[in-house]
Amino acid sequence: MKGMITTKLKSLFGAQDMTVGSPFKAMMKFAVPLLIGNVAQLMYNTADSIIVGKMLGSEALASVGASAPIQNLFFVFFMTVGTGVTVMVSQYFGAKDKARLSHAVGTAMVLTLAATLFITVFGIPLAAPILRATKVDPLIFGYANSYLRIIFAGAVGLGFYNVLSGILRGLGDSMFPLLVLLGTTVLNIVLDLLFVGPLGMEVAGAAWATVISQFLSAAVCLIRLIKMRDVVEVNRDTIKPRREMVGYLLRIGLPSGVMQGILSMSYVFVQSLINGIVVFDAAGVASYTIFVACNTAVTRVDAFAMLPNQTFSMSGSTFAGQNIGAGRLDRVKQGVKITLAVSLTVSTILLILIYIFGGDLIKMFIDVSHPDAPIIIQLGVRIQRIMVWCYIIMAVTQSVGGVMRGAGDTLPMMWITIVATVGLRVPMAYLMVNLSKSPRYPGGNPDGIFLSMVICFGLACAASVVYYKTGRWKKKALVETQESTGKTGEVKRIS
Repeated sequence: MKGMITTKLKSLFGAQDMTVGSPFKAMMKFAVPLLIGNVAQLMYNTADSIIVGKMLGSEALASVGASAPIQNLFFVFFMTVGTGVTVMVSQYFGAKDKARLSHAVGTAMVLTLAATLFITVFGIPLAAPILRATKVDPLIFGYANSYLRIIFAGAVGLGFYNVLSGILRGLGDSMFPLLVLLGTTVLNIVLDLLFVGPLGMEVAGAAWATVISQFLSAAVCLIRLIKMRDVVEVNRDTIKPRREMVGYLLRIGLPSGVMQGILSMSYVFVQSLINGIVVFDAAGVASYTIFVACNTAVTRVDAFAMLPNQTFSMSGSTFAGQNIGAGRLDRVKQGVKITLAVSLTVSTILLILIYIFGGDLIKMFIDVSHPDAPIIIQLGVRIQRIMVWCYIIMAVTQSVGGVMRGAGDTLPMMWITIVATVGLRVPMAYLMVNLSKSPRYPGGNPDGIFLSMVICFGLACAASVVYYKTGRWKKKALVETQESTGKTGEVKRIS
């Protein structure tokens, strides 16, 4: 009996070998806890927005939203390390190479520490100048600056949680990070209510609640990883950076980091457009903060709606990485079909639900008794009904992109993103907004900001599918392996 319980616990909380058994069951066993965990992680910022918006008003809510693109811009360093180490871990785990797996983990931890120090040292003094450059309204500048500086000061927690959870995902363990996140999300909400409410710390209180909760998440995940000695060794020898590992990690992760950096930079430029949109309040007075608050609520809902696609893509990456490491391209192809079918189904359901209940979701973030509430809700619903079409598009993009990322082929997606965002989306958004200025919208019609997103995401999706069809990603594996054809004893070399 004791042995059965131990075996069951290991199957739930241990590393998961995704190279055997039913591909669908393996991917869903990994994806469902990961999805719940991603929802919990997103609740950090969402709790901040809901509590700040309800307790402090639309100006405080707008300040949290205005700081988000800048925050994401600095955190691309974690994307670089996290993407690289997840791919390396999944492939080395699939190849049963414990030595290189351990050195990859140690190298990632050292690079993460360097990245967090960089963000803290440079992010804090640059917060105010960047906010000014994005034309943040003086009414919310103080709130936004305070929030950003605290988040940057606590970057170590967010950085290590993201990278350590990525390592655990590469090992196929998505259950333990889920339990950690559920616990610390509850803690974050409690601290939000305490700091923003009774202690009167305002927006800064929400930032401190997030920093404390994320630090605890990182600490618990680190302890978990250290104890997984049967799979990976974390000691003085393995945490010494190896030139080979640094090279591999940057080769795989840097394109994803650059891609995310470019996306974040484009969102900073778009945020300057958003900050300049004029909406007339209930009294007929021109306001710059109404649309920023509206956009904050919409993007918080949008982030939840995009989570299934991102989660199934992560599941597909780990599944592809392990099976490429084991030479099972036959299973990789099955995984793509499963990811695509599930992502499209879930995205369609979400599209319908948001189309129907979008206004109710926006009400969660605002004080509905405020005179400007109807304006924010009406405008938010209009934006949502444009943005929802991105969910279908991203279901396809994330499905094929996840497989290519799992194979270690991240460079093509970087170039596709550069062209779609820098070359097309940002200029198109600026053009649409500036050509639509009118007495009703002196700063331009905000619809153009989101229409440009749908168009450019669609073009990027088409380019991603075309590249995936070429099959070049199959030759990017880190380990020299053989491809199983699914027949006993029949293999062919792929790298």
